[in-house]
Amino acid sequence: MAPINSENDIMTPPITRLLILAASLLLPGASHAALQIFACEPEWGALAREIGGDAVSVTTATTAMQDPHRIEARPSLIARARNANLLVCTGAELEIGWLPLILASSANPAIQAGQPGQFFAADFVPLLDKPAVLDRAAGDVHAAGNPHIQTDPRNIARVGAALAARMAQLDPAQAALYQARWKDFSTRWDHAMARWQTRAAPLRGIPIVVQHAAFPYLQNWLGLRQVAVLEAKPGVEPSLASLAAVKAQLAVTPARMGLRAAYQSSRPSDWIARHAGLKIVVIPFTVGGDPDARDLFGLFDSTLTKLLAGLN
Repeated sequence: MAPINSENDIMTPPITRLLILAASLLLPGASHAALQIFACEPEWGALAREIGGDAVSVTTATTAMQDPHRIEARPSLIARARNANLLVCTGAELEIGWLPLILASSANPAIQAGQPGQFFAADFVPLLDKPAVLDRAAGDVHAAGNPHIQTDPRNIARVGAALAARMAQLDPAQAALYQARWKDFSTRWDHAMARWQTRAAPLRGIPIVVQHAAFPYLQNWLGLRQVAVLEAKPGVEPSLASLAAVKAQLAVTPARMGLRAAYQSSRPSDWIARHAGLKIVVIPFTVGGDPDARDLFGLFDSTLTKLLAGLN
């Protein structure tokens, strides 16, 4: 199914189009990809392209079908980081297992800690699920809070405003272009968020099970109510015993659907679907997570379409 009412259906105001065109024509070097951006996750690569257009070159280190916690610091990624002017990652320890090695091996001073070329999206978002006790034996526990901020479109807006300003700071020759494109995107995004909020009304208060604790921002945005998590420890595939415990819990506190991200193994959710009669909804989770999630607008169109279908 094609995305419903994607950003292409929301017309860019004519004055904004003129501003973008004028910026691209008048600024020196606007036709060249001057700003080299290394994005850790697909959502930030997509956001950087929305803001930068042809004035930027974006490398994305991961795909929607990879667990962003566990990526190999390949030589090809190190080489791309070595040439980057701007690193755009989630932060909040999401990339703690691989990004430090890439930063150290790249020997690129522009993207190291404390430099304007290092940009962490989580720094611009109120983080949820901050742990009361830190214990690595408990699984993938993040000290700063849950890093999966991209499932709430309000966070995309917060990060986008900061990213546009940072890109303009690093590449002042293209600052007017970045700001014009950000204004255009932001207008379309506000319209889309209003539409999504209306579509999502039937989801408020719906009890859900999640495979991994990856959806607190989605839940907070839509008013979904989490009643169980399949993983006994975050990031550790659950045992049959822990799944049986969740099944027993659901007999007392039923859920309407289960959620898992597209990149995750289907085994735990398939088990709970068979044994507890629960419908499983596979969320694209980021850009590229399914054929409809071709961009940021498609990501949320597809997510809502799948969740609403899960009610039936």
